[in-house]
Amino acid sequence: MALLKANKDLISAGLKEFNVLLNQQVFNDPLISEEDMVIVVEDWMNFYVNYYRQQVTGDPQERDKALQELRQELNTLINPFLAKYRDFLKSRELPSHPPPSS
Repeated sequence: MALLKANKDLISAGLKEFNVLLNQQVFNDPLISEEDMVIVVEDWMNFYVNYYRQQVTGDPQERDKALQELRQELNTLINPFLAKYRDFLKSRELPSHPPPSS
């Protein structure tokens, strides 16, 4: 079953908005753990899916399919963002130094 044009347009708009949200993030102190960032980003994704849940059209099966596709597409945006955050955290780690010899 192909998605309705209106739902495709909503998914496209949601992806653009979500991408803007991700690109606006500035990694700064205080840092949060990678695990906490995953929770934050998943919360954002759930917010977007719930927001668009009210706007998708069609019968229940069509709406479910559109929301599933939206979630999958948002995940494709999340993964590179989390990789970028992981790299940022690694760059902020202090190199370990052996204790001074006596």
